[in-house]
Amino acid sequence: MKNKKVSEPSSHPALPRRDLLAWFASAGAFLGLSSPSQAAAQGKGGSSVTSLPANFGSLAKLREYKNKRASSYDRTGANADFVAIEPGQTITLLDGAGPGIITHIWFTIDSEEEFHLKKLVLRAYWDEENEPSVEVPIGDFFGLGLGEYFLYQSALTTVSSIRALNAYFPMPFAKSARLTVSNEGKRRVNSFYHNIDYVGLQELPADLGYFHAQYRQATPCRGWTDDWKKNNEPIVNDKKNLNGEGNYVFLEAQGRGHFVGVTHAILQNQDGWPGEGDEMIFIDGHAEPAINGTGTEDYYNGAWDFGGIEEPRPFGYLHNGAPLMVDPERVGGRYCLYRWHLESPITFQKSVRVTMEHGHANHRSDNFFSTAYWYQTEPHAAFRR
Repeated sequence: MKNKKVSEPSSHPALPRRDLLAWFASAGAFLGLSSPSQAAAQGKGGSSVTSLPANFGSLAKLREYKNKRASSYDRTGANADFVAIEPGQTITLLDGAGPGIITHIWFTIDSEEEFHLKKLVLRAYWDEENEPSVEVPIGDFFGLGLGEYFLYQSALTTVSSIRALNAYFPMPFAKSARLTVSNEGKRRVNSFYHNIDYVGLQELPADLGYFHAQYRQATPCRGWTDDWKKNNEPIVNDKKNLNGEGNYVFLEAQGRGHFVGVTHAILQNQDGWPGEGDEMIFIDGHAEPAINGTGTEDYYNGAWDFGGIEEPRPFGYLHNGAPLMVDPERVGGRYCLYRWHLESPITFQKSVRVTMEHGHANHRSDNFFSTAYWYQTEPHAAFRR
């Protein structure tokens, strides 16, 4: 389907403001904020309140939480507002008591080591657990899955000018939260700046899941053929894949929770379009996928090869994006992609397995790097390493 050229309008549609407001409203629910309609129902004689537009006025609602921050600011009052990290060293960014919710993380880094975004590893531990619920190279956590910086914005992660890394996932904890960064490279990090904003609560709502994020890679995903072009034309691939055998796995988790999204980077090892694979999501142990997609670019809510080799069109929106596209459809071509399921996180009661084909029926052998993000009850299954 993806080799057909189609005409497109010359202008881009406006950002989906309604979706943005809905996200702010749902994030507010994490912090105990009710919607205007709820406030009206609780008020007395609120005829003026009930006439407010949806979501209007929620910013003005009074809060009960206490704002807190863990920061690298200079404790002497000088301007050295950073920490250095030696090779092999782990530093603690936050060691906070609960109940509370992390609401925002900001990092910026000065390092002379090439690909330091791959060699600095972020870990998070909730409620005194021994195994991390977050274990991801810093670049991948913020959507920079190929170890290089570029600017983009989304509802949950942004990279601002210059090299400013931001994440806005709500991260609840009942007893404690501990965030660390480990330097697994060979050179010293000269400056690591951080601000971690969180709120202290009197009580954590019982229906909140714990935030998790896990990194995976396959270098390469092993396809079933290397003879994938004949006479400079793509081979005819009539293989079938109904059960996801051989698919790349973004996430395998056990427990009750919901999958909220993924960041995904591709480094091409072969010419041609690398994205003909479908997403296949298996829920609660079922052998057949509960969700089966129509193509990689379709999962990331783009279409038609993201413009193809002739007119590549990087994009980045609130819920979806392909903000990095370099030399597409050629050996060495690079893509960074993301998809947030904010409109309806994918729920599971017992388990979830989120996968994607690498090429149709897994015929390609490109390099995949990914981070999956989800919420679930604890304890979580051990991460694959």
